[in-house]
Amino acid sequence: MDAHEQNLKALLGPFGFRFGHGETVILLVHGLTGTPAEMRHFATQLARKGYTVVCPQLAGHCASVQALKVSRWQDWYGSIEAMYALLRSRYQRVFVGGLSMGALIALRLAAEKGKGVDGLFLLSTTFFYDGWNVPRIRERLLLPLVLYSPLKYFLHWKEKAPYGIKDERMQAMVHATLTMRDANTADKIGHFNTPATVVLESKRLIRATRSCLGAVRSPTLIVHSTEDDMASVKNAHYVQRRIASKHVETFFVDDSYHVLTLDKRKNDIARRVAAFCAAPRPD
Repeated sequence: MDAHEQNLKALLGPFGFRFGHGETVILLVHGLTGTPAEMRHFATQLARKGYTVVCPQLAGHCASVQALKVSRWQDWYGSIEAMYALLRSRYQRVFVGGLSMGALIALRLAAEKGKGVDGLFLLSTTFFYDGWNVPRIRERLLLPLVLYSPLKYFLHWKEKAPYGIKDERMQAMVHATLTMRDANTADKIGHFNTPATVVLESKRLIRATRSCLGAVRSPTLIVHSTEDDMASVKNAHYVQRRIASKHVETFFVDDSYHVLTLDKRKNDIARRVAAFCAAPRPD
């Protein structure tokens, strides 16, 4: 195993993965409190189109709640920045895509690396938790009270059905896993009890990403569900208006909720992303 492979293995973490052997690489960023597993099927579809696909686990994820609580957004971003640097040294073209909060990390990376990111795709970008399944009283009243007081060290938010997934079969699988879960399942499904301190870090990531949107110039594909239960299409339009890229495409889908990589339209989205990465563009 050469030095590149050793570094890749270390940066992937125990539950990250690499699929395919294409000359172009796609770097995937999983969601907050999620795991690389939520990107696995999506990555397989992209690898079948001839791409190398890499998805590392974010710092603090795939382990205990305590490990997640002590991680910061800079740590999550650092996991992707380090992987990007390694991939950039080996591959001529590097595309980056993220899900939910992972899309914010992808946006920030594109803002900082400029032309080093050949293309960007954003799945269920989340600047505002304003989907139909998010109680307004939580976001407007309870959340500020908790996050900016000592309560943040003691409280958490528990995610309930439909878990961001419209597909009833997948919903049932998640519910069954949660019902039977033990200390060893965080690597498979992530955490559905999000500590308030982690929510606070996500708010900080949102602010940090919002401040650099004007520096994003990579060709961009924005993918969002019109039925997103956590983040409405307002988020997609927000990004579209504020990034500086001269090439922006949008792909709005129905029959899916927030976790697009696991829901009913996942294969359609993978095909659209693969086509976006393959499209020739002027320098």
